[in-house]
Amino acid sequence: MKPFRAIGCILALSSAVFFASNAAAVEVAGVRLDDSVRLANQDLRLNGAGIRSKLIFKVYVVGLYLPEKKTSTADVLAATGARRVSIVMLRDVASDEFAKAFATGIEQNTDAAERATLAPSMAKFNTMFASVAQLKEGDALQVDWLPAAGMTVQLNGKRILEPLADTPFYNAVLRIWLGNKPVDDKLKRQLLAEP
Repeated sequence: MKPFRAIGCILALSSAVFFASNAAAVEVAGVRLDDSVRLANQDLRLNGAGIRSKLIFKVYVVGLYLPEKKTSTADVLAATGARRVSIVMLRDVASDEFAKAFATGIEQNTDAAERATLAPSMAKFNTMFASVAQLKEGDALQVDWLPAAGMTVQLNGKRILEPLADTPFYNAVLRIWLGNKPVDDKLKRQLLAEP
């Protein structure tokens, strides 16, 4: 009997290791998103992920990384510490079209008074998009909040936006996906890990 118990324990341990290693990443539309990332000396966990579709086209995969799990927009916006929105393009999109989509998402989820206070950061954000002709399939954008520096954006590992120390603007960007009028209700639920 003892040899069979030993074999059973080995199989159980092997299965646990196999499933633990596979749980280290999530795959969405063929895009691998790490279960956790390290940003600003802080471990962030994948809160949720999904696909942004427009009409019948899959545009990008997006993942939201936070220090701890959040299931409401208010909690995400109030979160302290580092945060990340990771975007991987599923098709080619002109950067001016992408910038317009971002601007529309912000406009739909902020009132006129708030938009006025966000205007300087929005101008810098638009300049960033103007510096990139096109976002291509497979391109990866990281839209990060670094507590000591502010909002930064990297494209394929290269910084394309110098830090913007503007928490309300970063939260306005988050509301593109998580606001009262998100770009996609289903995607909002996925990012907030709702059942």
